Amino acid sequence: MLRRLLTLLCCLPLLLALALPCDAAELQLSGIRLDPCGEQDPGNQPDLSRPMGASCYVLTGDVENRGKNSVIDTDVYARILDASGEPVLQNRTRVGSIGDVNPGQSPFALHISVPAGTPGPFVVKNARARGFNAPVRSRAEADDDDLLPLERSINLE
Repeated sequence: MLRRLLTLLCCLPLLLALALPCDAAELQLSGIRLDPCGEQDPGNQPDLSRPMGASCYVLTGDVENRGKNSVIDTDVYARILDASGEPVLQNRTRVGSIGDVNPGQSPFALHISVPAGTPGPFVVKNARARGFNAPVRSRAEADDDDLLPLERSINLE
């Protein structure tokens, strides 16, 4: 019994050393803007006579991957504050996913729902993006385009 335990303890560091590292990669964001959705934007939903509605906004900017490899499953984090300095998205800083980011600089866009009646103008603080060097979830499509349909429809001009 003691021999098995010692063998297991000796093999444990070897097994941990062989595990593939899946470190998160930090990406640089610039030119961050938060603008209301256009009238024809598919993310812009009418109130439908609901007492508590939401307003559609689009968070846009540029993401820079300074590495040599693509960053996979990238999420964008930010604090969005209203005119009184209160957070617009209560208890969360993750605002959405921008999928895979190739090396270099590229534009991104995300739809964000803001509770109706939230006083503007809004301020975006501490915007950052984080992804992984290897996939952290299984992929459904072979073309690696994992953006949601609403994000695919945003014009990045």
